[in-house]
Amino acid sequence: MVYKIKRLNLPGYFLTTTKSFDMNLVLRSGTAADANVCGTICYDAFKNIADQHNFPADFPHADAAIGLMNFLFSNPQIYSVIAEADGQVVGSNFLWEDHPIAAIGPITVNPAVQNDAIGRKLMEQLLKRATEKKFAGVRLVQSAYHSRSLSLYTKLGFDAREPLSAIQGKPLNIQIPGYPVRPATAADTRACDQLCYAVHGLTRSAELTAAIKSGTAAVVEHQGEISGYTTGIGFFGHSVATGNDSLQALIGAAATFNGPGFLLPTRNAKLLRWCLYNGLRIIQPMTLMSMGLYNEPSGSFLASVLY
Repeated sequence: MVYKIKRLNLPGYFLTTTKSFDMNLVLRSGTAADANVCGTICYDAFKNIADQHNFPADFPHADAAIGLMNFLFSNPQIYSVIAEADGQVVGSNFLWEDHPIAAIGPITVNPAVQNDAIGRKLMEQLLKRATEKKFAGVRLVQSAYHSRSLSLYTKLGFDAREPLSAIQGKPLNIQIPGYPVRPATAADTRACDQLCYAVHGLTRSAELTAAIKSGTAAVVEHQGEISGYTTGIGFFGHSVATGNDSLQALIGAAATFNGPGFLLPTRNAKLLRWCLYNGLRIIQPMTLMSMGLYNEPSGSFLASVLY
């Protein structure tokens, strides 16, 4: 798909002339060959926005973002779209298609051409695909300090559903009496799916199965039954539980909090307070947004950066 975008730089405090030019924008599917350039753009874009607002960057270095891109482009259940401007890759976006609820992200645009409607075109392309694939809903998580992305997603039809706090710090090594934690196994899948359905009205079986295989998934038990599970206490992991005690046990047992941290619903003041009293800290505010099907959670949970 080809777009022609006209950019107009109006005179202002730092401009002495008016300059107008056309930019041919092409959207195409991504391939493994795009990983390096897209990873570099991803790192630069997130760091640029974070620096503007005095927040830490989501990626410690470009190699981390390139590694994520290699995973995204190699996963057949993740649809990618690349933006090229005048033959140069300038951005990318991804649709996670392994559940009835699709997830979008990360979306990144080269800082040199941000605010030129490229992000909107990338989003519109994925929303069109989500409609064609008949997903029941689409969700994403955005950095709350980034007002432009919040405005864009709202205009595209997303609703803000849950304020989140990214939490980070040293592992707690805390045990909650009566709530033992152990590694999850394939035999736990059914009970975990039932718990997720009870809390969210949907299951996330693909993520759970992958986490069990990779060894990051854990369950917590109470009175002989599974009362919570996690695919990993971190940025890409989600957790579901019957109550805060079970989530405290899972957080307390985590060996590390991967990425920028785990995403705790800010409205869960009791759990947030417990984290802060135990030496953890809030890294950044984020927002869970949805389009289409959404059920208000009926239990305790930690979101992932997907939703």
